[in-house]
Amino acid sequence: MMVRDMQNSPEQNLPKLQFFPAAFFSVVMGLTGLTLAWDKASVVFGFTDVIAQALLILSASVLLLIVITYTLKAKKYPNAVVEEYQHPIKMSFFPAFSISLILMSIATLHVSKELSLYLWGTGVTIHLGFTIHALSQWIHHPKFKIEHSTPAWFIPVVGNILIPIAGVEHGFIELSWFFFSIGFIYWIILKTLIFNRMFFHEPLPQKLLPTLFILIAPPAVGFISYMKLNADLDNFSRILFYTSMFLVLLLFTQLPRFSKIKFYMSWWAYSFPLAASTIATLVMYQHNPSPFFQYIAIVLLTLSSVVISILFIRTILAIIRNEICLPE
Repeated sequence: MMVRDMQNSPEQNLPKLQFFPAAFFSVVMGLTGLTLAWDKASVVFGFTDVIAQALLILSASVLLLIVITYTLKAKKYPNAVVEEYQHPIKMSFFPAFSISLILMSIATLHVSKELSLYLWGTGVTIHLGFTIHALSQWIHHPKFKIEHSTPAWFIPVVGNILIPIAGVEHGFIELSWFFFSIGFIYWIILKTLIFNRMFFHEPLPQKLLPTLFILIAPPAVGFISYMKLNADLDNFSRILFYTSMFLVLLLFTQLPRFSKIKFYMSWWAYSFPLAASTIATLVMYQHNPSPFFQYIAIVLLTLSSVVISILFIRTILAIIRNEICLPE
């Protein structure tokens, strides 16, 4: 249905497929993140794994649908793809595709180790290419201005911090440390640049305000990855975990601002960070089984499920109502 809707004529008689954004891959990130949260909850709390299995099927189906749709766009409107890939802000959303493959590799670990390894290897290879390209663009091209820096810049480079979660399971220990190091160091660098933009320059436009939630993901995912690499709760892992929890708290105090934002695809920036913070809390509870962490994990799991369900329904409605995939 999505592909058919993309081919209908929108405003100005322009085909919707031409404006189908790479940001749609953030839908897969959110759905797969929720899949992993419920999968972890089934292990930690003994919940049924039916929900995680259903979410995995949904996530894989949505990934396939978006890949087909964007491939059609690339075939029919290659110039639109090039223009999007060269855009100083939109280019950061292309690595959401490789991250989706890496997340899918984590989600399929218990389904098929061979499939998981294939998805992981493909995702890692593509993501490394995106990382090098993004850094090369930032270093050598004069088109970037301070207002182009947003939390979405974390996606191509800091996304590397996600790789060890499945990498360790497949036996790539040193390679996992390599990618963890890239993600962690550039998280600090890019966070400094983005905070500088927000503190001393023009605030983020309303359309991009939801991307502030991306700030939660690096320390939350960093904690999960570090626990995979280190297998022990130490002081550094606590720093990562509590940094992510503080950011969750900070952003939830901004709810009155977020509640006034019109629906954009950027709303999906709420999804994966919330799921990542849920998984991080479940991991923390495994290593420190106090009622406090149990309560927080259940609250975050419930919140993530509700938010991502609303986002999914709202996105379908936006497609039906021709509210997205429009020329800017």
